[in-house]
Amino acid sequence: MTAGTADGHVTVARRVSVARGYRFELVKLVSQWRIRLLVLACWIAPAVFVAGVSQQSTLPSDTLFGRWMLATGWAAPLVMLGFAGTWALPLVTSMVAGDVFAAEDRLGTWRHLLVAVRSPRRIFMAKTAASLTVILLLMAGLALSSTVGGLLAVGNHPLVGLDGHLLAPSDVAAKVLLAWVCVLAPTLALAAIGLLGSVALGRSPMGLLLPALVALAMQLAQLLPLPVAVRLALPGYAFIAWNGLFTGPVQLGPLLIGIVVGLVWAVLASALAHVLFLRRDFTDLGYDGSGRRALTVGLLPLAGLTALTVAAVAVATPSTGSGIEQGKVQRSLATAFAHLYRLQTRQLHRPAVTQAQLRATAACTKGDGRAAQEGAGNDWRCVVTWRLPGVAVAGTAVYQLDIGPDGRFMADGDGPKEVNGYFLLRTSTGDSPNPLWQFDGNVELLDTSSKG
Repeated sequence: MTAGTADGHVTVARRVSVARGYRFELVKLVSQWRIRLLVLACWIAPAVFVAGVSQQSTLPSDTLFGRWMLATGWAAPLVMLGFAGTWALPLVTSMVAGDVFAAEDRLGTWRHLLVAVRSPRRIFMAKTAASLTVILLLMAGLALSSTVGGLLAVGNHPLVGLDGHLLAPSDVAAKVLLAWVCVLAPTLALAAIGLLGSVALGRSPMGLLLPALVALAMQLAQLLPLPVAVRLALPGYAFIAWNGLFTGPVQLGPLLIGIVVGLVWAVLASALAHVLFLRRDFTDLGYDGSGRRALTVGLLPLAGLTALTVAAVAVATPSTGSGIEQGKVQRSLATAFAHLYRLQTRQLHRPAVTQAQLRATAACTKGDGRAAQEGAGNDWRCVVTWRLPGVAVAGTAVYQLDIGPDGRFMADGDGPKEVNGYFLLRTSTGDSPNPLWQFDGNVELLDTSSKG
């Protein structure tokens, strides 16, 4: 575009590049007081929380890895990851991506921005990149703050995995990093949903709330007795499936499916937001969102993607029903018990025993034994049997299991008290409860019968 001046010179107006637009949008975002508060909270609050827990006698044992927060600093970033997937990351994506376009509608600055940039496509790319940069900065703060706080407050010690085996600090560090990287996929999906809502709904507060509402709906869905195919096809499943990194062997199947689904949702929702943005009539100063277009271009394609994903997962995976079956529960419990029994043996300074020598098995019954022996519930009762070298009589221990719909279970010792009762053991990191008293485990929802 050219323009004349009073002295006869001709000036050429250049389009603002995506890089310049990105820097401008990034400065606009970080200059907002609520974004600055989010940055401070994400980079400081986790370390403060970990320091506070390290001074307490009670632990958040209802949270995955919460019972190990006084034993190793590596438990802190995993506890924070569970909280982030449930609350923090949906809130972050709502506050950043869910408002990045709607803010221009509230302020009435679209015409000024279009005159300066003169390319809706470049505006979309710059705003999207800036919002994702801020979201990644906030995620990095949650991860680094909780990790550094945990290591400083508790120390660099081994961590007990979800199958009871002890993970060396170097292994735990790699797995913690990988777990945080894996949840990028569902976070990007929520961010893309936020972009879509911000574009489609304009000044409406529903655009700002959309990522949080979608995340809440997915959390509620995970609490329902859904078939495995439906559970894995939800875009937020990777917020849960990272648990499989801390089992042996690693449960990669559900995690990979969750990552792929999350990335597909992120790509589709971003593309839909881009299409809606380019079709928008910016001359309408009273624009307040397009309900019909949001339904036809936004909601329906995502609903179709969900149905298609459910069908694809159902065909690709042989598991049906809840995925929580009696045989899987028995194998998971017996494996975790054997690992933890060896840990207890070392802590009590007894002669070492191998897992092969223990030959631990479990017999589990749900309810009164008459109903179907599968599914979630707190009515699983299991008897673990094991043998020690040179001892003719087999040992037995009783556990009550509370299994969630996602396959995570909490085993509560129910006798004999000298085996799985509550008592303190003196360890190198201080006094800690008997590891066989209460512990967490994980049942792989996908069919593993072919693994033997």
